[in-house]
Amino acid sequence: MSQHELKIFSGTSNRALADEICEYIRTPLAEATVTQFPDNETFVKINENIRGADVFIIQSTCPPANHHIMEMLIMIDAARRASAQRITAVIPFFGYARQDRKDQPRVPITSKLVANLLVTAGANRVLTMDLHAQQIQGFFDIPVDHLYASPVFSDYLNQFQTENLTVLSPDVGGMKMATAYADILDCPFGLVAKRRHNATTVEAFNLVGDVEDRDVLLVDDMTETAGTLMAAATLARNKGARMVKALVSHGVLNEMGHQRLKDGALDELITTNSVPVTSRGLPIKVLSVAPLLGEAILRIHNHSSVTSLFDIKGF
Repeated sequence: MSQHELKIFSGTSNRALADEICEYIRTPLAEATVTQFPDNETFVKINENIRGADVFIIQSTCPPANHHIMEMLIMIDAARRASAQRITAVIPFFGYARQDRKDQPRVPITSKLVANLLVTAGANRVLTMDLHAQQIQGFFDIPVDHLYASPVFSDYLNQFQTENLTVLSPDVGGMKMATAYADILDCPFGLVAKRRHNATTVEAFNLVGDVEDRDVLLVDDMTETAGTLMAAATLARNKGARMVKALVSHGVLNEMGHQRLKDGALDELITTNSVPVTSRGLPIKVLSVAPLLGEAILRIHNHSSVTSLFDIKGF
């Protein structure tokens, strides 16, 4: 049991999620001023005593990513200088996660840079969810608690009729996640091979697996422009799929993504509130990860095991 007072702060990226987490934990959100000067520099002031406290700072690094990352770094620095006993960066969605390797000459590994910045600012540990690449945990020289959204999705997925369901990974990189969900749902899985032409255009050119006269569930960690999902959904439809739904942990949808969902082949997009999501009348189902993150925060604070939170078959 921790003897240090629990304090939860929120940046501006996803205040609604922070409020839900505090409601679950039954503790008020700690007071801090987070605003901008006229020249857009970020200003942070912690408005209560946190000396010796166990501080959790909630901030998704969703668009505008650079602003939200900088805001979190400044909040961490403010907490460190205010003598917090421990600072945990709670990052429901970790931006820059796709820049995790050098896949062409003379490019950075930006996710490693962000990890370095968080540690340098003063973070003592990180709590995050469904990283784009699990090896990003190794970029940190501090403890990382990596949660999965699967417990949140599992209850919703139980309503699916699985006799005619096939789980599809929309690209090769998501095969492990797709097979895990197929294991949970006890149904077959398949794979879509894609070719990316640029950051917004994707071509799906082959499908491995049986989808004819079957319902399809596409599984991925995130979507932004929805290019990969739409290409895979269209190919599945062309191969005879009856219904196509998609499940993504982080619905970081931009204007192009909303337009593709409006014009595309998906019957439903299932996602979480790890980032703010607006449905705009589209078939988007948003599930809350506040209880999952709230329980993880309590367990970290009380030095309990976090592993059992995602003790689900396949994960």
